[in-house]
Amino acid sequence: MDFQQQQNMHQNIETGPVTPQMNHGGHEMFDVHEVLAGSINTMNTYTMLSQHVQDPELRDILDRQKAFMKQEYNTTLECFQTGQDPAVPTKSYKMKQGNDFTYGMKPGGQPKKPMESTAEINDETIALSMLNAVKSVAPIKTNAAMEATNPVVRRVLADSLPNCIEMAYEISLYQNKKGYYQVPQLVQQDMQQLQNGYAQASINSQMPGNSTH
Repeated sequence: MDFQQQQNMHQNIETGPVTPQMNHGGHEMFDVHEVLAGSINTMNTYTMLSQHVQDPELRDILDRQKAFMKQEYNTTLECFQTGQDPAVPTKSYKMKQGNDFTYGMKPGGQPKKPMESTAEINDETIALSMLNAVKSVAPIKTNAAMEATNPVVRRVLADSLPNCIEMAYEISLYQNKKGYYQVPQLVQQDMQQLQNGYAQASINSQMPGNSTH
């Protein structure tokens, strides 16, 4: 028996055969746990806010995003528990908002302060809470994808990140349109100086391995 056979036998004695269900590293287990818990918290937040929504447009965003989150949660959970491709693959979230932001700060308005009672809940606070909930999951998914050893879980987590970004973008566009979120800009000279502070990298057409000889 050679050294490699002895090593493999020792590994099997210590850990047993690695089934798809157990094809996860320790860091991955903890990080995916955080992803699933964070996803539940986001959906719970949407559920608690739902009864206070007044604007039909915001209601539509909330309902569409929550329905998408449920399926994405089920997909993530399934591949995490089985280690195999889920029955429903990760889909791409499609928002209804346009892409046009209104830039600039308008004078006036009341300073922000904490609410004193639930009677103060309005569409502005709901939209902000939705945005914060969606944004909070994105870095957790990123960390989990970077730690995942199971190839299916890694792909599902990586594919779900653009959906977090799209949902957050949709909410911020809604906030901006309603005047809840103002976007300041730098003066044109400063913007151009920053934009022009970098140059294109030179691309060598004769890259290693591309030789025609």
